[in-house]
Amino acid sequence: MAAFPVQSYKILFLRENFFMLTKELLKQVRQIEIRTRGLVNEVFSGEYHSVFKGRGMEFSEVREYQPGDDIRSIDWNVTARFGHPFVKIFEEERELTVMLLVDMSGSLSFGSVEKTKQQIAAEISAILAFSALKNNDKVGLILFTDQIEKFVPPRKGRSHVLRIIREVLSFLPTGNKTSIKTALEYFNHAVKKRSIVFLISDFMDLGYDKILRIAGRKHDLIGIVLDDPREKEIPKAGLIKFRDAETGEIRYLDTSSKDVQKWFYETNKQREQIRKSLFLASRLDSIEIDTASSYVKPLVDFFKMREKRW
Repeated sequence: MAAFPVQSYKILFLRENFFMLTKELLKQVRQIEIRTRGLVNEVFSGEYHSVFKGRGMEFSEVREYQPGDDIRSIDWNVTARFGHPFVKIFEEERELTVMLLVDMSGSLSFGSVEKTKQQIAAEISAILAFSALKNNDKVGLILFTDQIEKFVPPRKGRSHVLRIIREVLSFLPTGNKTSIKTALEYFNHAVKKRSIVFLISDFMDLGYDKILRIAGRKHDLIGIVLDDPREKEIPKAGLIKFRDAETGEIRYLDTSSKDVQKWFYETNKQREQIRKSLFLASRLDSIEIDTASSYVKPLVDFFKMREKRW
C-alpha cells in the first residue's frame, strides 16, 4: 500500500478545522441576525426612521405653476423657454449613510459575564445595520485598534449587513492597543459625505479630543461606550497576576490593599469623567452599555431622547 504523505494529512486537518470554524461562525452570525432583526422589527425601525431623517432637499422635477405655489420656487429658465411659469419640485433626501467605527483592541476581548465586549459590539452593530437596511440607508464599517484594521465601504443589502456582523464578530486584528484619534482621522478623510457615525468602543484611550470635535461638526457622531463591571472594581482576592490586554504588560497587585482598590477605582473614574466631559463639551451624544445588562433599554432610551429633541 502506498504511503499517504504526511503533508496531505496536515492539509486535510487544516481544511477540516477551517470548515468547522466557518460553520460555527456562520451559525453565530445567523443567531445574531435572528435575534437582532426581531428587535429591529419590533422596537428600533420606527425609532430610527423618526430620529435619522434626510438631512436636506434634492431637486426632483418641474411642473406648471399652480395658484398658491411659492413664487420663490419658480424655475425661470424653464419658464422663459415655454412662455408660462414652471416651479421646481424638491423631495427630502432620505437616503443616509451610516458608519460603524468599531474598536477591536485587546480590551474588547474581555468579558466577565456571558459575552465579551466584542460580541456585544457585534450585536449592537447588527441592530444599527439592520435598522439602516430597513430604511434603505447605506452602512459602512471601520475596524480599528491603534491602526486601521479594515474598511468596508458603505453599501446596501442583507448580504452586506451579514458581512459587517461577521467582520465585527470574528476579525483578528494585527494591533492590540487603542487609538480613537487614528480611527476618526481616517474616517474623516475616507468618507466625505455627511454621515451618521456610531463610535463603538470601551474608550480606554486619551488624546482624541480635537479630532472628536472636528468629526462631530461634520457628521452626526454618537459614542457607544461598552463597560464591563469587572473593569470598574476588582474583587478582594489577595495577590493576583494581571496582564494588560492591550500592552501585554504583567503586574502583580494586592487586590486586598485599600490603596490598590482606591487607585483602580479612581483611575477608571477619571477616564470616565474625561470622556463624559469631552462629549458634553463637543455637544455629542453617547450611549453607555453595561455588558452585564441588556443593551436594549439604553438604545431605546437614546432613540426616544433624540426623537423628543427633533
